[in-house]
Amino acid sequence: MERRKIKNTDLSVAPVNFGGNVFGWTLDEKQSFDILDQFTEAGFNFIDTADTYSWWVNGKGGQSEEIIGKWMKSRSNRQNIVLATKVGSQTKEHGFDISKKHILKSVDESLQRLQTDHIDLYYTHFDDDTTPVEETLSAYDEIIKAGKVKYIAASNLSPERLKASFEASEKYNLPKYVALQPHYNLMEREGFEKNYAPLVEEFDLSVFPYWSLAAGFLTGKYRTEEDLGKSQRGDGVRKYLNDKGLEVLKALDQVSEKHQTTQGTAALAWLLANPLITAPIVSATSATQLDTLFKAPKLVLDQEDIELLNEASK
Repeated sequence: MERRKIKNTDLSVAPVNFGGNVFGWTLDEKQSFDILDQFTEAGFNFIDTADTYSWWVNGKGGQSEEIIGKWMKSRSNRQNIVLATKVGSQTKEHGFDISKKHILKSVDESLQRLQTDHIDLYYTHFDDDTTPVEETLSAYDEIIKAGKVKYIAASNLSPERLKASFEASEKYNLPKYVALQPHYNLMEREGFEKNYAPLVEEFDLSVFPYWSLAAGFLTGKYRTEEDLGKSQRGDGVRKYLNDKGLEVLKALDQVSEKHQTTQGTAALAWLLANPLITAPIVSATSATQLDTLFKAPKLVLDQEDIELLNEASK
């Protein structure tokens, strides 16, 4: 399995990042263990979660980290896993929060649930838009020096706050973000390409896009209003059932047929063809869905494929 280096770190990851938001939500503990076993047995090693997954189920989250922690302990494989989790999201108990107090408390709770002594990549999940960036970075400085976290990364920060964070890191000799987790896929291109790609290049960031398959829309299983009832996530793709969405699916149909693969695999291969993308984040709840992501790193799209998909998704 190919390994890609996370820039400015000693971490190397396979080119697909498993999204752990499904653990404790659409997958129970046993099903989660089965999926994780299949994922790692296929040679993948990068798992992404957050301290608040899945707060929409129980009000506070924590289930995903607990399941991953139990799985790693039962398999004695922590040393083989590159583990990412996040801090700062809201729950029913509190709002968005990246204050130093909240980070110092949350990291210990995450470590306990994950049953590990360190987190490889720790994200600012959401910005609270009030905490000074240097306060957040000073919290990270403290937990990195304590050995609790190896590297830090950013997800839902505005371009302005992301840039301000790098300026504060430089000014105050604080840790720097090494990666960005943006919302980016064939249906959601402009935000990343216009606002974040220049910062990614300027600050030499690795990129791990979330919702890489647009909540399942890019698998091609949602093409009519009737299809939305096929899964719990169906309602989230209603906004893509428009002319653009259908054009993208048509292009994916062509590319997947040409390469004898699935639409989802082609959509992930489009991301992987972008030199700025290190590993897309993808969830799966079945062996069939896992097969879609397993095949993506092996599918090399030609320029004609890329241009067809780019044109359809403009």
